[in-house]
Amino acid sequence: MQATDRERKRRITSNIIKGSSGNLIEWYDWYVYAAFAVYFSSQFFPKGDATSQLLNTAGVFAIGFLMRPFGSLILGRYADRYGRRAALTLSVSIMAGGSLIIAVTPNYHTIGVVAPIILVVARLLQGLSLGGEYGTSATYLSEMAASGRRGYYSSFQYVTLISGQLVALGVQIILQQILDEKAMMLWGWRIPFVIGACGAFIVLWLRRSMDESEQYTKMDKTSRSKAGTLRELMKHRKAVLTVVGLTLGGTLAFNTYTTYLQKFMVNSVGMGKETVSWINFIALLVFVVLQPLAGMLSDRIGRRPLLIFFGIFGTLYTVPMFLFMQNTHSPYVAFLLMMGGLFIVTAYTSINAIVKAELFPTEIRALGVGFPYGLTVAIFGGTAEYIALYCKSIGAESLFFYYVAGCIAISLIVYWFMGDTSRTSKIEAEQMAAEGK
Repeated sequence: MQATDRERKRRITSNIIKGSSGNLIEWYDWYVYAAFAVYFSSQFFPKGDATSQLLNTAGVFAIGFLMRPFGSLILGRYADRYGRRAALTLSVSIMAGGSLIIAVTPNYHTIGVVAPIILVVARLLQGLSLGGEYGTSATYLSEMAASGRRGYYSSFQYVTLISGQLVALGVQIILQQILDEKAMMLWGWRIPFVIGACGAFIVLWLRRSMDESEQYTKMDKTSRSKAGTLRELMKHRKAVLTVVGLTLGGTLAFNTYTTYLQKFMVNSVGMGKETVSWINFIALLVFVVLQPLAGMLSDRIGRRPLLIFFGIFGTLYTVPMFLFMQNTHSPYVAFLLMMGGLFIVTAYTSINAIVKAELFPTEIRALGVGFPYGLTVAIFGGTAEYIALYCKSIGAESLFFYYVAGCIAISLIVYWFMGDTSRTSKIEAEQMAAEGK
C-alpha cells in the first residue's frame, strides 16, 4: 500500500473518531439527566412528595425531547450553509453549555423559582444540540467514509449513541458505590454533569481540528446559494417522505426494545431493578458490537436487504417477545428475549444514517437527514413510553405490542418499495462526477 493511501486512511479514521466522539458525549449528557433525576429533582422544585418532583423533572425532560426537531432544522441549515465541521463544533458547544449550567445552578431553596427556570433553559439547549447532532454527524460520517466502506463507518453513530448511555450508567454505578444517598442528593448528582461538560469541551477542541468533507468544500456557487433552504428540501419530497417512513418503525422499535423494555421487566414482569440493570447493560454491550458488523454487511449486500430483514422479523417478533416476557421470571430468558429484539433492530440502527444521507444532494443533506428524522422521532419515539403506560392503565397493555408491530409493518412497506440507496447513492454519484468518472 502506498504511503499516500495509508495517510488517507489514517486521516479518515481520525476524522471519524473526532466526529463520532462528540456523538458519544452528547448522548451521555442526554442520558445523565434521566439517570440522575431521582437525585436532583428535589433540588430544583419546591418541597412536596417525591412523585410530584419527579413528574416536574420528567416534564422538563419531555420539553428537551420536543426541541430536537428544531435543533435538526436550525443546525441542519447551518451545516449545509456553513459546513459540517462548523455545525458539529457549534452543536457540542451548546451541549457543553447546557451541562455546565445544570452542574452549577443553585437549588430551589437558594434562588427559588429561578432554579427550575434555569433548568428548563439548560434542557432546551441540550435538546437543540442533540437534535442538530444527528443529521450533521450522519452527514459528516457518510461523506468522510471511503467508497465501499460507508455503511461500516456510519454505523459508528449508533456505536457512540449506545456507548454514551453505557458511560452514563457506569458513572451512576460508580458514584452509588462511593457516595451515600444523602451525599448524592445534596451534591453528588452534579458530578456527572461536570464530567459531561468537561468531555464536551475536550471534543470541542478535537472537532476544531477536523477536516471539512470534500463533498461540501467542492460545492459549486449555484449549490451554495440554495444550501440548507426548506424550499430546496421540498424539491425532494419523495426522499423526505422516505426518511419519515423508514424512521417510523425503526425509532419506535429501538425505544421499545431498549428504554421501555427495562420498565416493562420491572413493572409488568416483576423483576428486580438491579437484575434488570445488568440485563440491560450486558445486552447493550453486545448491541454495540453488532453495529459495525451489520454496517460492513450492508457494504457487501446493500442496505435494502437489512431493512427488509428488520421489517419482517420486527413485525413478527415484537408481540411474541412481550407475551413470552410476561410469563417468565428467569433473567436469562429475559436477556435472550431482549437480545433477540436488539439483534433484529440492528439491521435498522446500523445503517439508518447512511441510508438517509444517500438520499440527498450535498447542499441539503444535513437538513434532509436531520429534520424529517427529528420530527418522526419526536412524534413516535418520544411518545412510545406514554402510549405503553396508557394502554397498561386501561388494562389493555397488549395493544401497545400490536401498535409497535404495526408501525414496523408500515416501515416494511417503505423498505419493500424503495430502491437500494447503496446503488443509487447521491454521495457516490457526486464523488464520481467530481473525479470525472
